[in-house]
Order: sequence, then structure tokens, then C-alpha cells
Amino acid sequence: MDDLAVRLKDLLFPSVADVVVLSLDVNIAIVRVDVRCTTAGASCPLCGTWSDRIHGSYLRFPADVPSGGRNVVLRLRVRRFTCPNASCGRQTFVEQISGLTRRHGQRTERLRSTLSDIGLALAGRAGARMARVLGVGVSRSTVLRLVDALPELEQPAPRVAGVDEYATRKGRHYGTVLVDVETRRPVDMLPDREAASLAAWLAKRPGIEVVCRDRAPFFAEGATVGAPQAVQVADRWHLWHNLSEAAERSVSQHRRCLRVLIPAAAQVEADPAPAAEPATSPWTTSSRFADRTRSRHATIHALIEAGHSRRSIQRQLGMTYRTVQRFADAARPEDLFTGQWQNRSSVLDEYKSYLDDRWSEGCTNAWKLWEEIVPLGYQGSYGRVRAYLHLKRTSPRPVAARPPSPRSVAGWILRRPETLTESEQLQLKTVSTDCPEIAALTRHVRSFATMLTERQGERLPDWLDAVRQDDLPSLHTLAAGLERDRDAVIAGLTLPWNSGVVEGHVNRIKMLKRQMFGRAGFRLLRKRVLLA
Repeated sequence: MDDLAVRLKDLLFPSVADVVVLSLDVNIAIVRVDVRCTTAGASCPLCGTWSDRIHGSYLRFPADVPSGGRNVVLRLRVRRFTCPNASCGRQTFVEQISGLTRRHGQRTERLRSTLSDIGLALAGRAGARMARVLGVGVSRSTVLRLVDALPELEQPAPRVAGVDEYATRKGRHYGTVLVDVETRRPVDMLPDREAASLAAWLAKRPGIEVVCRDRAPFFAEGATVGAPQAVQVADRWHLWHNLSEAAERSVSQHRRCLRVLIPAAAQVEADPAPAAEPATSPWTTSSRFADRTRSRHATIHALIEAGHSRRSIQRQLGMTYRTVQRFADAARPEDLFTGQWQNRSSVLDEYKSYLDDRWSEGCTNAWKLWEEIVPLGYQGSYGRVRAYLHLKRTSPRPVAARPPSPRSVAGWILRRPETLTESEQLQLKTVSTDCPEIAALTRHVRSFATMLTERQGERLPDWLDAVRQDDLPSLHTLAAGLERDRDAVIAGLTLPWNSGVVEGHVNRIKMLKRQMFGRAGFRLLRKRVLLA
């Protein structure tokens, strides 16, 4: 019988010492385990004095982890001891079994731990549903209370800290997440993104040697004040992203130079008919969008002729000032019909110039032209080619390939030259030859890319001087920002550290926040981020 009790104890409570299984009752729905503690006494939880004087005993029935689809309930007899310390504030106390029970606990520690892990992974409602699948009936509030009761982990101060912001409500409320870049684990979260909060957090951890951040001014100020001994590292991805935005703005400022990519024959236009819309316009005469645009255009121009200001029109019609300005500046409503629709990219765009040339040579067979451009890299359907040639046949004015968008050209400049197709390389070379500014932009972008990939941060001052010598206002703005943060940028282009792991945790925070439908407060979100 003793051997059986030992085997049952090892089977049911392998990690709990000082307990013995007295009996086991199994039925269809529930498993009842009769357990008691085997120690001679216990220590007073208030003063720590050992006592073996039993005052009395009673039964507890804590729920345990389900087994085989059945609920498990312990029938645990616990003893109440008398504290021998006369000066102790407690005269009696109840024994607790380490690893099994706690004061006022209705569940065993391992069931409590299981539900806490479910709560960290799934939060309230989803966690309660998962617990019911596992055979434990709990409410969402119970799951959240168990998560909230988890103790804070003592995180060691990181040597390399990464900092970034996360949005609790995008555009309004932001917080700060701090990550140990070496262990790739979050170490803390702050409820705001103020420089003072970050500085106070860093000041308590003087062992931080490196701070990885983006180029946000509040993080730069907080790191400078709170950790003056640390090297600040500007993230390389953010530097490249800033450069890509500046490059696209620069190409947009010279979009007229992109017309060189349109064949000369395609630039010849028929005499425009003032009252008729182009055949390529998406706005038909009966379109409700076109009718609404004409109505708004007439209303706004009538109010302007009546002497109303544009701000007044904005208030009367409930429009934004920018919309009113766009309508007021358009002489005809048809001028408003050429917008984003005409800038929509197509897989056929880079092959339209070839099709136009072959069309001018007299080849009008869509299937033959489709077979000719497929070896050139065209991956679209034959139907697109046929539709484009049909439009050239039926349009009252010539239909020609439009120049590539500034974003496309900026993409050619930002990509590695060896990854460009032969057509893209040829077009970029043509634009660079015709436009010195785009040629200079290409040269500066590729020089910066070499600095970034080969960790040559010491070349940054020379790069900034070279940028200032060319007429590229967007790059001048970027250069001014990099100059203000020169030390951190040079460190980012030289040292191996970056904020990639921080960005990963920011995405994880977004997932957790959306999983809780935005209803969880900072305290619960922080627990789920730091303890999961």
C-alpha cells in the first residue's frame, strides 16, 4: 500500500514534496484525490517561527489541472498551527504546501500557472474559451486577474538598449518600448514617449553602453540626458527609409524630365476638343462621380463670384480647405478628372514605348506584338496588349505610353543596379543623361548605399558636403537633419547594432493590442509584453 501511495504521489505530484496521496476516486466526470501534508510543523508566515503545535484542521478542495478530459479536485486536509511567539500578531496560522497551495487559493499552483500562461497568450475572452476547451471553466475576468497578479520579473540592466515608440491610439497616444538588443527580449515599457520619461529610465541603469533608436528628437534628447555615457546609434533602416522619401521627392520635382522616355511620335496630340472629355478618361458622361464633380465645381465657382472667400466656402460646404482650393483653381471640371487613375501603374507600362514604335512601323497584330515582348520580360496577359492596341485604334486622339511615375524611377535609383532589368537600366540611363539633377541624385543615393552596406560611416561628412554642392532641395533637407544627428548617424553606419529587434516587438505589441480590441489598459498590455 505504501509503494502504491508513493507511485501515485510521483505520478500526480512529481514536483511537490511533503505530500502523500491517501486515496483516488475516479468517475465519469471528475477525479477526486485525497491528499495531506507529511511535515511535522510549519513556519509562521508573519514572524517565521517554527511551530508543531496543532490548533485544529479542516478540508480544502482546490481544483487541479484536468486529466483525461475529467476535472481533478483535491481533498486536502490542512492543519492550523499555534504560533509560539507571544509577540507575533498572529496567534494561529494555516500551513501552505509549497508548489501546491497558497492562501485563499481556489486552484492549485500548477492550474493557476496554466491559466496565467493562457491569459498571457490570449487575454480575457479568448483565454476563457481556450480554458473551457481544456476542461477548466473560468470567466474572462478570472483569467485577467490571474495575469494581473503575476509578479514583475527582475530584468537585468541591458548593455545595448533599443528604444522605439508604439501607438496605443495612432496619432494621439504613444508609449515607449525598451528592448535588450543582445538577448532580444523586452525589458520595460513606458506609458508615454516623453524625453523626460526615457531619461529617468536610463539614469537608473548606468551600465547601458549603447542606445539604438530612430531619429525622433525626443528619443535623442532622452538618451543624451539619461545616458550621457552611452553611444547613440541611429537605425540604418530608418536612414535608408528617409533617403528613399527624399529621393522620391527629388524625382517628383523633376518629373518633366521623365517625358524623355516617351517616343517623339507619341507626344504629338490632336487638337483638343474643349467640350469633350478624352477617350481615355475614366469619367463617362453618365458617371455619378463626374456629375457630382461638375456640381461641386459649379457651386464653388458660383460662391466665389458672389464674393465668398475660400475659407467661408469651406465652412459652408463642409469640405477641407485643400479640396475647395483644388476646385477653385480648376477652370473646367474636366481638369479635375485627370488624377490618380492616370497614374495607376500597369505591368505593360515599360513595354508601351516598344509597342508604340512597332505600331508606327505598321505592325498592328496584337498577338504578334505580345509574342515579341514576352522574351523582353513582359509577364502580363495577352489581353492587356490587345486592349492597349484596341484603344490606339479607336481613340480620336493618339494613345501613347505615359512616362514612368516618380516612384518607379526612384525605385530604379534605390535598387541595386544588378537587379534592374535591361529596360529599366536603359530608361534610367536615358533620364540621367537628359537631367543632371537625377544623375546627381543617383550618384548620391548609390554612394550612401555603399556607406550603409559596407559600414563606412566615416565617409558621411564628405557625402554631406557633396550633396550640398548639387541643386537637390530634398536631399539638402535630409542632409540638414543628418548633420544635426551626425554622431548617431555615423555610429549607425559603422557599428553592427540596429533597431530591427525593436521593430519586431513593436509589431508584436500591435498584434496584442488588436487582439484585445483596444480595450486593455497599459498595465495589462505591459504584462503580456514583458512576461509572455
